[in-house]
Amino acid sequence: MTTNLSYRSRRIVNSSFFQNFMLLVILLASILVGLETYDTGLSNFITILDRTIMLVFLIEIILKIMAEGKKPWNYFKDGWNLIDFFVVVVYFLPINAKFITAARMIRLLRVLRVITFFPQLRLIVSSLLKAIPSMIYVFVLLVLHFYIYACAGTTLFGQNDPFHFGTLHISMLSLFRAVTLEDWADIMYVNMYGCDKISYEGSALCKNPQPQPVLAALFFVSFIFTGAMIILNMLIGVIINGIEEVKEEQNHKDIIKRKESEHVTIHDEMFLIQQRLADISYEFKSLNIRIAEMQRQNNQRHKRKDGTLREKKDTEWLDD
Repeated sequence: MTTNLSYRSRRIVNSSFFQNFMLLVILLASILVGLETYDTGLSNFITILDRTIMLVFLIEIILKIMAEGKKPWNYFKDGWNLIDFFVVVVYFLPINAKFITAARMIRLLRVLRVITFFPQLRLIVSSLLKAIPSMIYVFVLLVLHFYIYACAGTTLFGQNDPFHFGTLHISMLSLFRAVTLEDWADIMYVNMYGCDKISYEGSALCKNPQPQPVLAALFFVSFIFTGAMIILNMLIGVIINGIEEVKEEQNHKDIIKRKESEHVTIHDEMFLIQQRLADISYEFKSLNIRIAEMQRQNNQRHKRKDGTLREKKDTEWLDD
């Protein structure tokens, strides 16, 4: 009975109709989150629809747990299932009216179900999470880069441009703005030609103009080149590498899941591997035989060639 129920639940969960239906429900739930921010006068209708959607989510979780058969805890081994479970459980918690704002903020988590539904989005998010350790080191490198240039910028341009380089923290904030390529050339021109020659939002702080055309150009061009074009591209490279690693892991998991669904045991896998090794060994033996045959033919060819040369030399000697 349990096996039959598990089989039916698995068929329902894996059916294309059920998956398309759940996709529509998830998109509708995401739209409702946005509608709750407006005063549409349909609050009662939205509440009923919201409860219906959460009931559908609850039924989906029950079906997925039942689909695991005698091992329902396998459902909770997947992190994405834990997110879905948390979204539903939080909704049904008895939350006091005092915490209604917190409850509405928690409801925003429903939008995450869009990510959990699409495998491609899950792949990207998993890649970002996997790349976090490497991203930390790139972030440390970026902070050091900002700190060095901020100290230099405060020393070099603090008098001329106190609006952007008056203090160390303001300098770091200005450099962060520059590394996003947002009006970085304007900041450079202020320090190239002097704050009295360039009209900008902090011109009222211009008390001691000191134009430095060559130094300012070298400072900002080198900062943009090393910061925006090298270090940030390193961050992209780390993320791409994370995507490749997650793809390999996912392919490995899919192979294991497929074998489990086909009831392939460890002994069957060992037998298949032994067969492959035997086939490879046979191919190596065949290859060695072919190589030995080619060597034999080459040796015979060389012997014939040497014999022909000797006969030719003997003939020439007799003629002489």
